[in-house]
Amino acid sequence: MRRKIAKFSILPVFAGCLFFSFSTREAANLEIEGYSTSNLDLNYTVALLEENELVKDQSLDRALPELGKSYVGFKEALGFKESRGNYQTINEFGYMGKYQFGIGTLELLGIYNGAEFMNSPELQEAAFYTNTSRNKWILIRDIARFEGKVINGVEVTESGILAAAHLAGPGSVKKYLRSWGAQSFSDAFGTSIKNYLKKFGGYDTSFVKPEQNPRVNIKAFRA
Repeated sequence: MRRKIAKFSILPVFAGCLFFSFSTREAANLEIEGYSTSNLDLNYTVALLEENELVKDQSLDRALPELGKSYVGFKEALGFKESRGNYQTINEFGYMGKYQFGIGTLELLGIYNGAEFMNSPELQEAAFYTNTSRNKWILIRDIARFEGKVINGVEVTESGILAAAHLAGPGSVKKYLRSWGAQSFSDAFGTSIKNYLKKFGGYDTSFVKPEQNPRVNIKAFRA
């Protein structure tokens, strides 16, 4: 009886080894270059969390750990806050793209075609840098004066100022800083200058060079 049990117990082991050997040889001979997922129905389920659903240890910094506090980290964090990073977003007030630009601001930057703007992620990125460069030039003295100061419990940094200028415009940020927080601003969704000063503080935005009247070179983005 023991001999029979031993014989039968060896069979599954032998069959498994044989199958593994065959599968390994077959995998080694696969030509993966010829395979494609085009025309296949691929189903992905991804939970879309609202900002207030993000737990504390899932901050933007941890969501983008490789970007850290660099300029790229700054713009990607701001783009995520504005539109979840979606270049095709237009909100109910007509603000467009990843960074939610109004048409008036775009025209200041030399962009007059909204459809062209929406269809070009590269143009949207250029518009963000150009606008940030303009805001930095307007606020350069305020950055020098207030950086490191604490207003309404928030330490003021250059990146926080530039983010707040993107939200409220450089004029509103000047009023807020020079009144030591007495003259505040909130957008239509209730987001305040204080909120952006805090949320986007501490990034390295030295990459952005201040320029008085910068314009986007539209021709560079046309075929």
